[in-house]
Amino acid sequence: MPTIVDLTSGAVERERRDDEPGHYDGTILGLRLMTERTPPGLDPYDPRALLFVAAGRLGGVRAPGLAKAVFLAKSPLTGVAGEAHALGPFAAGMRAAGVRALAVTGRAARLSYLLVENGEVSVRDAEELRGLGTAATTDALRARHGRDASVAAIGPAGENLVRYASVVTDLAHPAARYGIGAVFGAKNLKALVCAGDAEAPVADPGALADVAAFYREALPGNRLAAWQHGEPGFAGWTGEPPAPGYVAVRNFSVTAAAGLRAPQEGGYAGRAGTLRGACPGCPNDCLKVYAPPSAPERRSGGLGQEAFPSLGWNLGIDDLDTVLAANALCNDLGLDPVSLGGTLAFAMECAGRGLLPGGPAFGAAAALPGLVADVAHRTGELGDLLAGGAARAAAALGPEAARYAMTVKGAELPCFDPRVQPGLGLGYALAPGGPRYDALEHDLDFDPVEGLTYCFPEAARIGAEPAPAGRLDAERGTRTARLLRLWSALDALNVCLFASSPTRPLTLDRLTGLAAAVLGREFPVAELLAAGQERLDAMRAYAAREGLAGREELPARLHEEPVAEGPYQGAVLEREAFAEARAAFHAELRW
Repeated sequence: MPTIVDLTSGAVERERRDDEPGHYDGTILGLRLMTERTPPGLDPYDPRALLFVAAGRLGGVRAPGLAKAVFLAKSPLTGVAGEAHALGPFAAGMRAAGVRALAVTGRAARLSYLLVENGEVSVRDAEELRGLGTAATTDALRARHGRDASVAAIGPAGENLVRYASVVTDLAHPAARYGIGAVFGAKNLKALVCAGDAEAPVADPGALADVAAFYREALPGNRLAAWQHGEPGFAGWTGEPPAPGYVAVRNFSVTAAAGLRAPQEGGYAGRAGTLRGACPGCPNDCLKVYAPPSAPERRSGGLGQEAFPSLGWNLGIDDLDTVLAANALCNDLGLDPVSLGGTLAFAMECAGRGLLPGGPAFGAAAALPGLVADVAHRTGELGDLLAGGAARAAAALGPEAARYAMTVKGAELPCFDPRVQPGLGLGYALAPGGPRYDALEHDLDFDPVEGLTYCFPEAARIGAEPAPAGRLDAERGTRTARLLRLWSALDALNVCLFASSPTRPLTLDRLTGLAAAVLGREFPVAELLAAGQERLDAMRAYAAREGLAGREELPARLHEEPVAEGPYQGAVLEREAFAEARAAFHAELRW
């Protein structure tokens, strides 16, 4: 049952949808509300636009894989449904405050925040918080509503309508992608505060405890889960630099040895903040906070796997402290590190090619903090230009610049290079909400030589058989669609991808057992996959409604510039093979 708040009038209503099948109070419900309550063609910043935030029926339960909330709105970056997820304690905070799903319309007359407490929602004044970063905002609101309150806040980037502004939950855990923070800002909504001590209901606590016990036992023997649990964790790139072509270097333009270093494990010493306990009920402890001692706000250093490639190698920077500080600053100012990194890399390449005189240069580590701040505050012509993202900046600079905007649907690509993993490229291009590195499990994991062989039987259950990672054909298209549908199901239910099938301990049977334990009924694999299909269909239908169907092309560079050297030398996405794989992908999803 979603709670619906009109910020213009302050009215609060509750809409009964519990008998409506298939939405689980998550993304699917949000898409239904956006379709029903907003007209086509609405500007994402229009007061009538709908913002949806939900833990859903599973999210926020204290168990492995359930510390996940969804933030959904029409994206100011892509123009289609923008879905971002916050891992960490916020979903549990929503459930403790007595809500599963919240929809927000209208625009407050003054900067405001929403307080959810014991199931009741009220609009509160937040003018004194204007201009504050997400950490200071969280501190101020916890001082009012208790230190255990969960807070989702925007920083100056959201207030200034940067099109890839994020929402940051509980200091360090962002719902980063697609500009949801700018939608908050357009509504004059500084934050969402959840306070209360209610327990999320669980139908079968014993069965849930059995899943948790299994997960703790399985964790050390699962290669990816153990890596996530260890230090510095899977977001802390260490050791030798990745092989050329594995991740983006200098705006995907360099696929030979770049002379850039990777951090060493000892480099993280003295930089750790929170290392354990970020996700209530989950023993994996994937989410870790790192920042250099000199960072102005160290608590904001929640480190995602994309941060170092996006703010480091893709900008020609390899200094660990520079990247950690930039990541913490992004979270405090409320910026998506992936889109920011992609936009800065675009600007750096354009500057190097004479298309952006006076623009930033690759490798300019000392300039990075100022660039981050200029974008968040829209300072000067350059800050304002880059606040719109790479695609809009390219349109402003002229047709010669378009080639260097590494975007799909207007959103910047994640830094895992799809020339080496073409299934990722299909996911970037064809996922109806835009490119994500975590839309599906990566191709290399299913490579017969380099892959995670222990997961092959699990992947086979959904029809994803092993294949050489670089092979691009119809079979790749079918496999990609099946993997995308599985992780779409997890997104639909607010289940963590990084705990789940096919490569982590929550296998299909454990996932359905987890859902059954919470919901109190049988939950077959077929229902799980049907939820994944419905979410994808609903996102695609919303894009079509907005006149933005298609847009399934990757940047030309990925089709035309092969990897230059190393073990992946020659890897490129041949257009004919890509088209064949795309047709098979569509056929598998019945599109």
